[in-house]
Amino acid sequence: MTDRFRQAALDYHSHPIPGKTRIALSKPTESQYDLSLAYTPGVAEPVREIAKDPSLAYQYTNKGNLVAVISNGTAVLGLGDVGALAGKPVMEGKAALFKRYADVDVFDIEVDCTDPNELVETIVRIAPTFGGINLEDIKAPECFFVESELKKRLNIPVLHDDQQGTAIVVAAALLNALELQQKTLAKAKIVCLGAGAAGIATMKLLLTLGAERENIFLVDRAGVIHAERDDLNQYKREFAVNTDKRTLADAMQGADVFIGVSGPKLLAALMVQTMAANPIVFALSNPVPEIMPEEVTQARKDVILATGRSDFPNQVNNVLCFPYLFRGALDVRATEINEAMILAAVYAIKSLAKEAVPAEVVADYGMDSNMCFGPTYLLPKPTDPRLKEKVAGAVAQAAIESGAVKKLI
Repeated sequence: MTDRFRQAALDYHSHPIPGKTRIALSKPTESQYDLSLAYTPGVAEPVREIAKDPSLAYQYTNKGNLVAVISNGTAVLGLGDVGALAGKPVMEGKAALFKRYADVDVFDIEVDCTDPNELVETIVRIAPTFGGINLEDIKAPECFFVESELKKRLNIPVLHDDQQGTAIVVAAALLNALELQQKTLAKAKIVCLGAGAAGIATMKLLLTLGAERENIFLVDRAGVIHAERDDLNQYKREFAVNTDKRTLADAMQGADVFIGVSGPKLLAALMVQTMAANPIVFALSNPVPEIMPEEVTQARKDVILATGRSDFPNQVNNVLCFPYLFRGALDVRATEINEAMILAAVYAIKSLAKEAVPAEVVADYGMDSNMCFGPTYLLPKPTDPRLKEKVAGAVAQAAIESGAVKKLI
């Protein structure tokens, strides 16, 4: 990052007013009569109605279009445990994306709490305000417990975007890449570097989609997660395999797929050279990938590559997913985000990449951009206006069909 860009980022966040979001009124408040309706005495009428029937909160308040983006700042981007307050710019950014892409309103909430039980209790107590909860940047393994407990105790959609959001977009891109490389998920040998929230959630989703457990090699800081290790938490142990492979280099030999959700420059070009024919490399660490794209293409000419960056082809970006997951769930007042809804999002994103790209998207990215399904176009672009209809619509339909909607609106 150049000094010029750094200063531009700081200026963007501080001028003309601090931050990226603000609250706007949705009703007139100009006259005395308006104010009498907005507050006392008129506000008493919806209060009485909601007290009699809590579901009417969706009719008389903003609950049905309001999501909480909640973090304790323990795993912020690639910056680590920076604390709740330092994570606020990221949560505001998430709020901006929700509004920009899916017209979902957000309160960002930074909770100064590292105890997972206390964090759960805090979120449960404030949950009545919201139509959905988006967890963000909570470190593993605590994030798995927090999400699981909230799903048990709340009757509104709960999503940990670092888990399911990442998994959905990675899965959509990978299915398209495997198709182009004439491989199948069931037979693909997959190496995942990074055994935190994103890595474990992505591997779980790939298993649901048809990957074979014995073909998945999950790698953490200590090496391959194998059955003889005695230092594994319950979430990693689920992926322990019987193998004599111990290092990332061992696991990469003959691999069809590499997925990196770890840190910068951890994958060597020599390891890419040992992969199977027509390999797939998803180096998703941000801002610096596990291996730079030019190193990959120099090592192999038959590779399909994706990163987490917008300045390289095939950006794997969660914004393709999370705004529309919640848009679809909120539109039908779903009580959860379940497996059927997640799979619907995967297939909707996957299929949209194969459709002709609208002219305005091509113009936005440049007329010379390759906007046709292929090795450098695995996923639709974030500015594609069809995402809202296609993904949110598929999620809403899946919610209805899977029984995640108590009362069809």
